[in-house]
Amino acid sequence: MSDCYILTDARLAPMHLEGEAGYSQSGAIGVEGDTIAFAGAEIDIPERFDQMPRRPLGGRLVTPGLIDCHTHLVYHGSRAREFEMRQTGASYEEIMRAGGGIFSTVKATRSATDEELLAGALTRIDRLISDGTTTVEIKSGYGLDLETELRMLRVARMIEQHRPIRICTTFLGAHAFPKHMEADDYLTEICLPAMEAAAAEGLVDAVDGFCETVGFSARQIERVFEHAAKLGLPVKIHAEQLSDQGGAILAARHRALSADHLEFLSDEGVAAMAAAGTVAVLLPGAFYMLKETRKPPVEKLREAGVPMALATDSNPGSSPMTSLLLAMNMGAILFGLSPQECLEGVTDNAARALGLSQVGQLKSGMRADLNIWDVTDPAELTYRMGDAPLQQRIFGGVTC
Repeated sequence: MSDCYILTDARLAPMHLEGEAGYSQSGAIGVEGDTIAFAGAEIDIPERFDQMPRRPLGGRLVTPGLIDCHTHLVYHGSRAREFEMRQTGASYEEIMRAGGGIFSTVKATRSATDEELLAGALTRIDRLISDGTTTVEIKSGYGLDLETELRMLRVARMIEQHRPIRICTTFLGAHAFPKHMEADDYLTEICLPAMEAAAAEGLVDAVDGFCETVGFSARQIERVFEHAAKLGLPVKIHAEQLSDQGGAILAARHRALSADHLEFLSDEGVAAMAAAGTVAVLLPGAFYMLKETRKPPVEKLREAGVPMALATDSNPGSSPMTSLLLAMNMGAILFGLSPQECLEGVTDNAARALGLSQVGQLKSGMRADLNIWDVTDPAELTYRMGDAPLQQRIFGGVTC
């Protein structure tokens, strides 16, 4: 059960304070129940907090709880053999067209029980929790039939019953389409009805689609987005990962929460995202695993003021990664983000990519999802290569 207390002698890393990357010393956070009641310099603590118990942190760094805003954590099976194929020269597209890739995961996921799916997801969630993650987005998309898509979302929802973490669910029925069907027929007969069923059951927070030459065209994804709008659901998109299909421009037109990957993002796409407020979610794990060479246009996104988030893209094929800290390091080394941009990318901007307004920042009124790190410099979190110097993780005011 949560209570009331003050964290003192802390280095704070609040997001988006003009010219301020964190208090250099003597910061404090007041927690009342599950909410941050005060965040600032220790000398400015209001008198009404005088009777609260104080927990000195010895100068340790405090950040918001980390947010992984793009994952595919509910699945069954392994694709290590396909990794071997890539190591001998096969491309992602060649593996998919040969019947591998996502289709091997679809087969394994359809055959798995709910208990098996949950057990695998919890194992992966535990690794993210050990890194200080407090919110995780999980997509469907390995069913490609109504029954399995719904089962994946139900299992994702069940995770909160077993672990102290917030789960946001995304319907990704438009991830691929069965080999025996045309894409439009799949959307009409399976994907859109499954979206309706998921929404009716309260299983979905947002809708996503894979806009790519090996996925769906922009016209087909627009059908998905229009259906989501009828159901009152926000949208996201996998866009411009392998080629420029105009997915980011489409996403911006529909006021999407985020467009993700973006290695082939055009100048027009950057401008459209900036105008729409759509978050760019960068996924360095897939870039690394697939040995891509074209990087997202980070400098252009930066200049246009497009908020940039980072995520693991945790999935069995192109990014079998379960560490947001490693994603931060990769975002810096591979994409040229600054340590501050990396930290914002897994906190405030990641929250924006999920449409969440009560997490991701250290300020009064926000939910008390906090990490206490055994470091004093925020850059340490990006500098370390997946190391997790986490001293305490606080979820809704409760240390866990």
